[in-house]
Amino acid sequence: MTVIDSHTHILTEAMIAAIAKEVPSLAPRLTRVDDDSAVLEILDVKQNPFPRSAWDLERRFAEMAAQRVDMHVVCNIPHTFLYEADGALADTVSEIQNEAIGALVRAHPTRFIGMATVAMQSPTRAAATLERAITAHGLRGLHVGSNVAGRNLDDLALDPVWEVADRHGLFVLVHPHKVVAAQRMGSYYLTNLVGNPLETTIAAASLVFGGVIERHPNIRFCLSHAGGFTPFQAGRFRHGWKVRKEPHVRLKGDPAESLARFVYDSITHAPGPLRFLLEEVGADRIVFGTDYPFDMGTTRGVEEIEEAIPDAAVRAKLLEGNARRFFKLEG
Repeated sequence: MTVIDSHTHILTEAMIAAIAKEVPSLAPRLTRVDDDSAVLEILDVKQNPFPRSAWDLERRFAEMAAQRVDMHVVCNIPHTFLYEADGALADTVSEIQNEAIGALVRAHPTRFIGMATVAMQSPTRAAATLERAITAHGLRGLHVGSNVAGRNLDDLALDPVWEVADRHGLFVLVHPHKVVAAQRMGSYYLTNLVGNPLETTIAAASLVFGGVIERHPNIRFCLSHAGGFTPFQAGRFRHGWKVRKEPHVRLKGDPAESLARFVYDSITHAPGPLRFLLEEVGADRIVFGTDYPFDMGTTRGVEEIEEAIPDAAVRAKLLEGNARRFFKLEG
Protein backbone atom coordinates (compact mmCIF):
# COMPACT_ATOMS: atom_id res chain seq x y z
CA MET A 1 0.00 0.00 0.00
CA THR A 2 1.14 3.54 -0.81
CA VAL A 3 0.21 5.74 2.15
CA ILE A 4 -0.88 9.20 0.93
CA ASP A 5 -1.05 12.14 3.33
CA SER A 6 -3.61 14.53 1.84
CA HIS A 7 -2.97 17.49 4.16
CA THR A 8 0.60 18.82 4.28
CA HIS A 9 2.22 22.22 3.81
CA ILE A 10 5.43 23.49 2.28
CA LEU A 11 7.39 26.74 1.96
CA THR A 12 10.91 26.19 0.68
CA GLU A 13 13.78 28.65 0.89
CA ALA A 14 13.70 28.84 -2.91
CA MET A 15 10.05 29.96 -2.76
CA ILE A 16 10.92 32.58 -0.14
CA ALA A 17 13.81 33.88 -2.28
CA ALA A 18 11.61 34.09 -5.37
CA ILE A 19 8.90 35.98 -3.49
CA ALA A 20 11.50 38.33 -2.01
CA LYS A 21 12.81 39.07 -5.50
CA GLU A 22 9.45 39.57 -7.22
CA VAL A 23 7.26 40.93 -4.40
CA PRO A 24 9.51 42.17 -1.59
CA SER A 25 6.64 43.78 0.32
CA LEU A 26 5.03 40.35 0.82
CA ALA A 27 8.17 38.29 1.33
CA PRO A 28 8.21 35.87 4.27
CA ARG A 29 11.12 36.41 6.67
CA LEU A 30 12.74 33.28 8.08
CA THR A 31 14.96 33.67 11.15
CA ARG A 32 16.69 30.50 12.27
CA VAL A 33 16.34 29.63 15.95
CA ASP A 34 18.16 26.31 16.06
CA ASP A 35 18.76 23.30 13.83
CA ASP A 36 15.10 22.29 13.98
CA SER A 37 13.09 25.49 13.74
CA ALA A 38 12.86 29.15 12.85
CA VAL A 39 10.58 32.12 13.33
CA LEU A 40 8.49 32.96 10.26
CA GLU A 41 7.13 36.47 9.81
CA ILE A 42 4.90 37.68 7.01
CA LEU A 43 2.84 40.88 7.22
CA ASP A 44 1.16 40.78 10.67
CA VAL A 45 1.64 37.03 11.21
CA LYS A 46 4.41 35.54 13.31
CA GLN A 47 4.76 31.75 13.42
CA ASN A 48 6.98 30.52 16.24
CA PRO A 49 8.18 27.86 15.94
CA PHE A 50 8.20 27.34 12.20
CA PRO A 51 9.56 23.81 11.70
CA ARG A 52 12.55 23.10 9.51
CA SER A 53 10.55 20.31 7.87
CA ALA A 54 8.55 22.99 6.02
CA TRP A 55 11.56 24.02 3.93
CA ASP A 56 14.10 21.17 4.18
CA LEU A 57 13.24 18.37 1.72
CA GLU A 58 15.76 15.90 3.14
CA ARG A 59 14.30 16.39 6.61
CA ARG A 60 10.82 15.92 5.15
CA PHE A 61 11.74 12.67 3.39
CA ALA A 62 13.33 11.31 6.58
CA GLU A 63 10.26 12.16 8.63
CA MET A 64 7.94 10.70 6.01
CA ALA A 65 9.83 7.41 6.33
CA ALA A 66 9.65 7.54 10.13
CA GLN A 67 5.91 8.22 9.97
CA ARG A 68 5.36 5.44 7.38
CA VAL A 69 4.07 7.90 4.77
CA ASP A 70 4.96 7.45 1.08
CA MET A 71 3.42 10.51 -0.59
CA HIS A 72 2.57 14.05 0.51
CA VAL A 73 -0.15 16.16 -1.04
CA VAL A 74 1.64 19.52 -0.67
CA CYS A 75 0.05 22.95 -0.50
CA ASN A 76 1.16 26.40 0.57
CA ILE A 77 1.21 27.35 4.23
CA PRO A 78 -1.93 29.31 5.27
CA HIS A 79 0.24 32.34 6.10
CA THR A 80 0.80 32.87 2.35
CA PHE A 81 -2.87 33.07 1.36
CA LEU A 82 -2.37 36.86 1.66
CA TYR A 83 -6.06 37.60 1.07
CA GLU A 84 -5.70 40.96 2.83
CA ALA A 85 -2.96 42.15 0.48
CA ASP A 86 -3.18 43.87 -2.90
CA GLY A 87 -4.75 41.37 -5.30
CA ALA A 88 -2.18 41.71 -8.08
CA LEU A 89 0.76 41.29 -5.70
CA ALA A 90 -0.86 38.34 -3.93
CA ASP A 91 -1.53 36.76 -7.31
CA THR A 92 2.16 36.96 -8.16
CA VAL A 93 3.01 35.24 -4.87
CA SER A 94 0.44 32.53 -5.67
CA GLU A 95 1.92 31.97 -9.12
CA ILE A 96 5.44 31.66 -7.65
CA GLN A 97 4.24 29.03 -5.20
CA ASN A 98 2.18 27.13 -7.77
CA GLU A 99 5.06 26.99 -10.22
CA ALA A 100 7.46 25.87 -7.48
CA ILE A 101 5.11 23.16 -6.22
CA GLY A 102 4.59 21.94 -9.77
CA ALA A 103 8.37 21.71 -10.21
CA LEU A 104 8.66 19.73 -6.97
CA VAL A 105 6.07 17.25 -8.20
CA ARG A 106 7.89 16.82 -11.50
CA ALA A 107 11.19 16.32 -9.66
CA HIS A 108 9.70 13.82 -7.19
CA PRO A 109 6.62 12.31 -8.88
CA THR A 110 6.43 9.33 -6.50
CA ARG A 111 6.61 11.54 -3.39
CA PHE A 112 4.47 14.60 -4.09
CA ILE A 113 1.03 15.60 -5.38
CA GLY A 114 0.56 19.36 -5.77
CA MET A 115 -2.19 21.75 -4.73
CA ALA A 116 -2.66 25.32 -5.94
CA THR A 117 -3.21 28.56 -4.08
CA VAL A 118 -4.84 31.67 -5.60
CA ALA A 119 -5.54 35.27 -4.58
CA MET A 120 -9.21 34.81 -3.72
CA GLN A 121 -9.69 38.57 -3.11
CA SER A 122 -9.37 39.01 -6.89
CA PRO A 123 -11.65 36.23 -8.17
CA THR A 124 -11.32 36.81 -11.92
CA ARG A 125 -7.53 36.89 -11.69
CA ALA A 126 -7.62 33.93 -9.29
CA ALA A 127 -9.69 31.88 -11.72
CA ALA A 128 -7.08 32.38 -14.45
CA THR A 129 -4.26 31.52 -12.04
CA LEU A 130 -6.07 28.34 -10.99
CA GLU A 131 -6.62 27.32 -14.62
CA ARG A 132 -2.91 27.80 -15.27
CA ALA A 133 -1.98 25.87 -12.12
CA ILE A 134 -3.97 22.87 -13.32
CA THR A 135 -3.15 22.92 -17.02
CA ALA A 136 0.42 24.28 -17.02
CA HIS A 137 1.84 23.34 -13.63
CA GLY A 138 0.10 19.97 -13.27
CA LEU A 139 -1.48 20.66 -9.87
CA ARG A 140 -4.44 18.52 -8.83
CA GLY A 141 -6.36 20.57 -6.30
CA LEU A 142 -6.90 23.92 -4.62
CA HIS A 143 -6.07 25.06 -1.10
CA VAL A 144 -8.29 27.88 0.23
CA GLY A 145 -8.69 29.74 3.49
CA SER A 146 -11.92 29.60 5.47
CA ASN A 147 -12.67 33.25 4.74
CA VAL A 148 -11.42 35.89 2.35
CA ALA A 149 -10.52 39.03 4.30
CA GLY A 150 -13.57 38.47 6.47
CA ARG A 151 -15.93 37.43 3.67
CA ASN A 152 -17.36 33.93 3.86
CA LEU A 153 -16.86 31.42 1.07
CA ASP A 154 -20.45 31.82 -0.15
CA ASP A 155 -19.67 35.33 -1.42
CA LEU A 156 -21.06 35.31 -4.96
CA ALA A 157 -18.02 37.22 -6.19
CA LEU A 158 -15.99 34.02 -5.70
CA ASP A 159 -18.00 32.08 -8.29
CA PRO A 160 -15.36 32.44 -11.07
CA VAL A 161 -12.97 30.40 -8.92
CA TRP A 162 -15.58 27.77 -8.10
CA GLU A 163 -16.50 27.50 -11.79
CA VAL A 164 -12.92 26.56 -12.71
CA ALA A 165 -12.71 24.13 -9.80
CA ASP A 166 -16.03 22.56 -10.78
CA ARG A 167 -15.05 22.19 -14.43
CA HIS A 168 -11.91 20.32 -13.42
CA GLY A 169 -13.64 18.35 -10.65
CA LEU A 170 -11.07 19.55 -8.13
CA PHE A 171 -10.35 18.49 -4.58
CA VAL A 172 -10.51 21.73 -2.57
CA LEU A 173 -8.94 21.73 0.89
CA VAL A 174 -10.60 24.30 3.15
CA HIS A 175 -8.18 25.44 5.85
CA PRO A 176 -8.90 27.73 8.83
CA HIS A 177 -7.41 31.17 8.44
CA LYS A 178 -7.71 34.50 10.29
CA VAL A 179 -10.12 33.09 12.86
CA VAL A 180 -13.29 34.82 13.97
CA ALA A 181 -13.45 36.42 17.45
CA ALA A 182 -9.66 36.26 17.81
CA GLN A 183 -9.83 39.09 20.36
CA ARG A 184 -11.61 36.70 22.76
CA MET A 185 -9.15 33.87 22.23
CA GLY A 186 -5.83 35.47 23.07
CA SER A 187 -5.19 33.15 26.02
CA TYR A 188 -4.30 29.46 26.18
CA TYR A 189 -3.74 29.17 22.40
CA LEU A 190 -7.53 29.20 21.98
CA THR A 191 -7.11 30.78 18.54
CA ASN A 192 -6.01 27.34 17.36
CA LEU A 193 -7.64 24.98 19.88
CA VAL A 194 -11.10 26.53 19.39
CA GLY A 195 -10.74 29.16 16.68
CA ASN A 196 -9.49 26.88 13.93
CA PRO A 197 -12.27 24.26 14.19
CA LEU A 198 -14.83 27.07 14.56
CA GLU A 199 -13.54 28.75 11.39
CA THR A 200 -13.81 25.49 9.45
CA THR A 201 -17.38 25.03 10.69
CA ILE A 202 -18.40 28.53 9.59
CA ALA A 203 -16.84 27.87 6.18
CA ALA A 204 -18.69 24.56 5.88
CA ALA A 205 -22.05 26.09 6.80
CA SER A 206 -21.49 28.93 4.33
CA LEU A 207 -20.69 26.51 1.51
CA VAL A 208 -23.84 24.53 2.28
CA PHE A 209 -26.41 27.26 2.95
CA GLY A 210 -24.87 29.65 0.43
CA GLY A 211 -25.59 27.03 -2.26
CA VAL A 212 -21.95 26.81 -3.36
CA ILE A 213 -21.88 23.03 -3.21
CA GLU A 214 -25.33 22.79 -4.79
CA ARG A 215 -24.26 25.00 -7.74
CA HIS A 216 -20.87 23.30 -8.18
CA PRO A 217 -21.46 19.59 -7.59
CA ASN A 218 -18.18 18.43 -9.16
CA ILE A 219 -16.02 20.06 -6.48
CA ARG A 220 -14.99 17.86 -3.56
CA PHE A 221 -14.60 20.24 -0.65
CA CYS A 222 -12.39 18.70 2.04
CA LEU A 223 -12.74 20.13 5.55
CA SER A 224 -9.51 20.34 7.53
CA HIS A 225 -9.06 18.85 10.99
CA ALA A 226 -11.94 16.39 10.60
CA GLY A 227 -14.36 19.19 9.74
CA GLY A 228 -14.05 21.20 12.93
CA PHE A 229 -17.46 20.94 14.61
CA THR A 230 -19.33 20.20 11.37
CA PRO A 231 -19.85 16.42 11.71
CA PHE A 232 -21.17 16.80 15.26
CA GLN A 233 -23.53 19.67 14.31
CA ALA A 234 -24.76 18.41 10.93
CA GLY A 235 -28.04 17.36 12.54
CA ARG A 236 -28.50 20.89 13.82
CA PHE A 237 -27.95 22.23 10.30
CA ARG A 238 -30.62 19.88 8.95
CA HIS A 239 -33.06 20.74 11.75
CA GLY A 240 -32.58 24.46 11.21
CA TRP A 241 -33.48 24.00 7.54
CA LYS A 242 -36.79 22.44 8.57
CA VAL A 243 -37.90 24.99 11.16
CA ARG A 244 -36.41 28.31 10.00
CA LYS A 245 -36.76 30.38 6.83
CA GLU A 246 -33.26 31.95 6.90
CA PRO A 247 -31.38 28.84 5.66
CA HIS A 248 -33.60 28.84 2.51
CA VAL A 249 -32.43 32.22 1.16
CA ARG A 250 -29.94 30.70 -1.30
CA LEU A 251 -30.04 26.95 -0.85
CA LYS A 252 -32.68 25.34 -3.07
CA GLY A 253 -32.50 21.70 -2.00
CA ASP A 254 -32.15 19.82 1.28
CA PRO A 255 -28.86 20.67 3.08
CA ALA A 256 -28.34 16.95 3.62
CA GLU A 257 -27.48 16.65 -0.08
CA SER A 258 -24.71 19.25 0.19
CA LEU A 259 -23.46 17.90 3.51
CA ALA A 260 -23.14 14.48 1.88
CA ARG A 261 -20.59 15.87 -0.58
CA PHE A 262 -18.05 16.99 2.03
CA VAL A 263 -14.78 15.12 2.45
CA TYR A 264 -12.90 15.20 5.75
CA ASP A 265 -9.31 14.65 6.73
CA SER A 266 -8.58 12.24 9.58
CA ILE A 267 -7.01 14.66 12.09
CA THR A 268 -8.89 14.09 15.36
CA HIS A 269 -6.02 13.31 17.78
CA ALA A 270 -8.13 10.62 19.46
CA PRO A 271 -9.69 7.30 18.37
CA GLY A 272 -13.22 8.03 19.60
CA PRO A 273 -13.80 11.11 17.42
CA LEU A 274 -12.27 9.33 14.42
CA ARG A 275 -14.65 6.40 14.86
CA PHE A 276 -17.55 8.86 15.23
CA LEU A 277 -16.53 10.59 11.99
CA LEU A 278 -16.32 7.24 10.24
CA GLU A 279 -19.80 6.26 11.44
CA GLU A 280 -21.26 9.67 10.60
CA VAL A 281 -19.91 10.18 7.05
CA GLY A 282 -18.67 6.75 5.91
CA ALA A 283 -15.31 5.38 4.84
CA ASP A 284 -15.49 6.81 1.30
CA ARG A 285 -15.37 10.45 2.49
CA ILE A 286 -12.33 10.52 4.77
CA VAL A 287 -8.74 10.98 3.64
CA PHE A 288 -5.64 10.49 5.73
CA GLY A 289 -4.10 13.80 6.78
CA THR A 290 -1.57 15.04 9.32
CA ASP A 291 -1.21 18.84 8.85
CA TYR A 292 2.51 18.20 8.44
CA PRO A 293 4.79 19.78 9.57
CA PHE A 294 2.99 21.91 12.17
CA ASP A 295 2.90 21.03 15.87
CA MET A 296 -0.91 20.95 15.97
CA GLY A 297 -0.83 18.17 13.38
CA THR A 298 0.08 14.60 14.19
CA THR A 299 3.25 12.57 13.77
CA ARG A 300 1.37 9.32 14.54
CA GLY A 301 -1.28 9.52 11.86
CA VAL A 302 -0.90 5.99 10.51
CA GLU A 303 -0.79 4.49 14.00
CA GLU A 304 -3.86 6.50 15.04
CA ILE A 305 -5.84 5.06 12.13
CA GLU A 306 -4.61 1.55 12.90
CA GLU A 307 -5.58 1.93 16.57
CA ALA A 308 -9.03 3.35 15.85
CA ILE A 309 -10.11 1.22 12.86
CA PRO A 310 -9.81 -2.58 13.01
CA ASP A 311 -11.09 -3.19 9.46
CA ALA A 312 -8.10 -3.41 7.09
CA ALA A 313 -10.22 -2.59 4.02
CA VAL A 314 -11.49 0.61 5.64
CA ARG A 315 -7.98 1.59 6.68
CA ALA A 316 -6.82 1.09 3.09
CA LYS A 317 -9.50 3.50 1.83
CA LEU A 318 -8.40 6.20 4.25
CA LEU A 319 -4.66 5.70 3.80
CA GLU A 320 -4.63 5.37 0.01
CA GLY A 321 -7.76 4.55 -1.95
CA ASN A 322 -9.79 7.70 -1.39
CA ALA A 323 -6.87 9.99 -2.18
CA ARG A 324 -6.22 8.11 -5.41
CA ARG A 325 -9.84 8.64 -6.39
CA PHE A 326 -10.07 12.31 -5.46
CA PHE A 327 -6.74 13.24 -7.07
CA LYS A 328 -7.37 11.03 -10.10
CA LEU A 329 -4.21 8.95 -9.65
CA GLU A 330 -3.52 5.73 -11.47
CA GLY A 331 -3.38 2.46 -9.58
